[in-house]
Amino acid sequence: MTGAMTGKIAEIAGCRAYVCAEDGPPIAAERDAADILGETFSAGVRLVVIPTARLSPAFLDLKTRLAGELLQKFVNYERQVVILGDVAEAVAGSDALRDFVRESNRGRAVWFVPDLAALEAKLAG
Repeated sequence: MTGAMTGKIAEIAGCRAYVCAEDGPPIAAERDAADILGETFSAGVRLVVIPTARLSPAFLDLKTRLAGELLQKFVNYERQVVILGDVAEAVAGSDALRDFVRESNRGRAVWFVPDLAALEAKLAG
């Protein structure tokens, strides 16, 4: 990483969040999650919003274990993670991913939401 932030701080439904830039480098390995975590620590935020455009294609293929490894890193450092964007096509092609998304959305640590309006509603609820 170059040292420059690859996201911005935003307020979403009264919560301060670190929102990763859509056009930043792909999030494809644990070190990428560590870079984002470092940015959240320096910004003092606990909510991390990651657009699906930033995710490596392997992320939504649960067999690669990438999603589990990356998301666990955020959870270990007490960060709530929101995957922002449409994952319907990937979910339609994988029962395991469908179940993972559904169970994640029932909890508080990891959410999959299609857009900012859905995130605002979930945070307000």
